[in-house]
Amino acid sequence: MKSALFDYTLRLGDSSLIIGHRLSEWCGHGPVLEQDIALINIALDLVGQAKSFLEYAGKVEAKGRDEDALAYHRIDRDFRNILLAEQPNEDFAFTIIRQFLFDAFQYPFYQRLAKSKDPQLAAIAQKSLKEVTYHLRFSSEWTIRLGDGTPESHEKMQTAINELWAFTGELFEMTETDEILIEHGIAIDLNEIKPIWEQKVKAIFKEATLEIPTTNWMQSGGKKGIHTEYLGFILAEMQYLPRAFPDAKW
Repeated sequence: MKSALFDYTLRLGDSSLIIGHRLSEWCGHGPVLEQDIALINIALDLVGQAKSFLEYAGKVEAKGRDEDALAYHRIDRDFRNILLAEQPNEDFAFTIIRQFLFDAFQYPFYQRLAKSKDPQLAAIAQKSLKEVTYHLRFSSEWTIRLGDGTPESHEKMQTAINELWAFTGELFEMTETDEILIEHGIAIDLNEIKPIWEQKVKAIFKEATLEIPTTNWMQSGGKKGIHTEYLGFILAEMQYLPRAFPDAKW
């Protein structure tokens, strides 16, 4: 079970870390100052969550690797983040839709993880839930505002949905890791999360006058270490300084 707990905790930390890094790319490039600051604050929240999960993963692994070692000294095949998290920003519409799809999952997931029989995971989830509540409100409001906005903003939002939808199936994909930990009351049965996520997405998209794609084809692999080419570029930037100057102190 120790190996499963490490893999599960790593997965949670990696997804928050990678999507947090994606949001950080908006620093100084937001459409207006207020949204620039909001996106960076959300990024900081997500990286903070990642730190907590990866710190715990290092303790579970018990091989001397702390959160920094796990974040900066693994190759892409060792990362377990979902593919949705690593998709590029493209434009503000892509960022908002990617974030909304992620937030709509994280909120009910953390609600249940806060009741996990693993006290450390429960504590991280409980603390993170306050942040995710704001994240979901922010991304929901902007999804509605842009979807039901101008013809141009509506088109950009629908294009983003059409491009990103194929990555949503992985949110609910479970592996042997999940099955082992569910038996011990530690992990969350994602089949319980899916209808809640679907209901939230349908409600917000309806208000935003946006349509859910009809395709059932989904792309996955991130939870098993199989990623898109985008993750390699993210890690090249994110890991450069710690790898180039491993003894640096700051």
